[in-house]
Amino acid sequence: MSGKRRAVAISFLLLVAVLGAACSGATSSPAAQPPTGGYAGGAGGTVDSASASKGNIPTVQGSAPNQSGVASLAIPDRDLIVTANIAMKSDDPWQTADGAKAIAARFGGSIVGLSESINNDRRTANLTMRVPSASFDNAINALKSLDGTVIQSSVDAKDVTDQLVDIDARLVALRAEETRYLQLFTSAKTVDEMLKVQMALSQLRQQIEQLAAAQKSTKDRVAFSTISLSVASTAEPLPATPGKWDPARTFAVAIASFATLLRFMADLAIWFMVFCAIPLLVVASILVATRARRRLPAA
Repeated sequence: MSGKRRAVAISFLLLVAVLGAACSGATSSPAAQPPTGGYAGGAGGTVDSASASKGNIPTVQGSAPNQSGVASLAIPDRDLIVTANIAMKSDDPWQTADGAKAIAARFGGSIVGLSESINNDRRTANLTMRVPSASFDNAINALKSLDGTVIQSSVDAKDVTDQLVDIDARLVALRAEETRYLQLFTSAKTVDEMLKVQMALSQLRQQIEQLAAAQKSTKDRVAFSTISLSVASTAEPLPATPGKWDPARTFAVAIASFATLLRFMADLAIWFMVFCAIPLLVVASILVATRARRRLPAA
């Protein structure tokens, strides 16, 4: 009996060991699986698998918010023209504009517009810069860290991917057509045929140059984002101080006004003579002549 009990106990221990190993393997296997969706969340973020399965851009849940207050608009495999507008107030707008120029130079950008003015001891500055799109977020953060208070900011993005694809396709087709016309030009047998092919080639090249210029301009606007910055002064406008009373100046103004009145009256008399006195003289002359004719038969 003791031998049977020992065998049962050993069998029970082996069964418990097998079950424990199976349970530990089941719990540890999901941790070894790579994340789905083709996107690493990063910074403890997780991927929304539902949006990834629909073909949309995956969103990161649980990640830290953007400290700049402006969400990054970069979309993989899409060409965007990004523009931003920032309105600020500072004690010295001109100095703030100088800081913005330094930021543009730091990120490899350039200043394309700058205006500074002063009105009633209040300075204002308006600046437009272009920075590489890869440095757009960093430039926005740097501008917002300047001395002053941001009162308004906006970011806009325009997707031109389809437009660039269409331009590329049209350029390929036009260049292929240009190659065919060049072959026709070399095989032309008469002057008339050569002139017709040359005319068609000139039209094609004009279209190709226009499309190539549009392509270059669009790619340049994609590569460099535009940021417009307007800075106003925080200082209140100075109240207008009333001037001191000057009797001599008042007397001079009164004399000048009286002289102006006399000139006006003289001008009015001249106009009256021209438009009233002369017609009256003409009417009087006619009346005198009429009476003289009446007296002649009576005599």
